[in-house]
Amino acid sequence: MRIHIAVLLTIILAPLSAIADPEFFDEGPMSGKGYPFSESVRVGNILFISGQVGVDENNELVEGGIVGETRQIMSNIGGALERRGLGFSDVVKCTVFLADVAEWGEFNTIYTTYFEPPFPARSALGANGLALGARLEVECIAAYPSE
Repeated sequence: MRIHIAVLLTIILAPLSAIADPEFFDEGPMSGKGYPFSESVRVGNILFISGQVGVDENNELVEGGIVGETRQIMSNIGGALERRGLGFSDVVKCTVFLADVAEWGEFNTIYTTYFEPPFPARSALGANGLALGARLEVECIAAYPSE
């Protein structure tokens, strides 16, 4: 499955790189903090949102464990989408990193409230050492609607 996604992204991105210069955006709760990444990058009609952890506007990890962090992450992703003129219905792919895969069910219960079928493609994996001691990190790819 991973090979298929990589091939799909190559097919999508190859023509885009020939016709569209990337636009880099550094806004949201982690902007201006000196982190070595942009909040999002637009290439043609595709928006890549960097991995989000559950931090608030003070760059503090929210309380509440996986539940609190999931809600904050989805709020942060929603803000990134909104700033670029998109919404959750434009998300086509998410990657989820969980510090404890046993918390998958709690995460999924909240995550699914942000989307309606058909759901975006998604990959998930267990990971340790997430930024700021987070329980969770989520990155997304969104597509601008055809005009």
